[in-house]
Amino acid sequence: EHGFPVYLAWGNIFLGWVLTKQGQAEEGLARIHQGLTAYRLSVFRPYFLALLAEVHEKAGQIKEGSDVVAEALDLVGKTGQRFYEAELYRLKGELTLQKLSVVSCQLSVSSTQHLTPSTPAEVEQQAEECFLKAIEIAQKQQAKSWELRASMSLARLWQQQSKTAEAHKLLSKVYNWFTEGFDTKDLQEAKVLIDELSSH
Repeated sequence: EHGFPVYLAWGNIFLGWVLTKQGQAEEGLARIHQGLTAYRLSVFRPYFLALLAEVHEKAGQIKEGSDVVAEALDLVGKTGQRFYEAELYRLKGELTLQKLSVVSCQLSVSSTQHLTPSTPAEVEQQAEECFLKAIEIAQKQQAKSWELRASMSLARLWQQQSKTAEAHKLLSKVYNWFTEGFDTKDLQEAKVLIDELSSH
């Protein structure tokens, strides 16, 4: 209405993200792409690309999400805009873990096709490295919310690997730092996961 194209682009990106959360993935992705096309400035672009990568990750679109994360991390390196870097590495780890289903399918194919996929253990190791990098960055930035998210991702992976004691210790340490905000989604999910880990 008032001719502020930057805010219109931001609005489309956020609206698209919300629409995908409500199950309207096609319309949501279109809105995000529309906003990103209009918003070419690099200042907040890594953050907006992370939102797009998250949508791809939730939709199981591994390649698209990985490409978007790679673009965002490249921008972070070029611009020095690192406020969302930890979350980008966490998303990279989550997308890496989604490759496990692809690897499992490839491993079941006849070896005469000369496929050379990563093993599930290698995929898990790559994801773990991403989560550890995300935690390291968050700690350096004193960004406890990003540290909590990355710790939850790593704890879930360790839980699947039967490393429940390590997972519980890692997540409890971050969770216990918080003194408020326990009604937020991240802290509620962390509490549920801590309870699951302590029951094993």
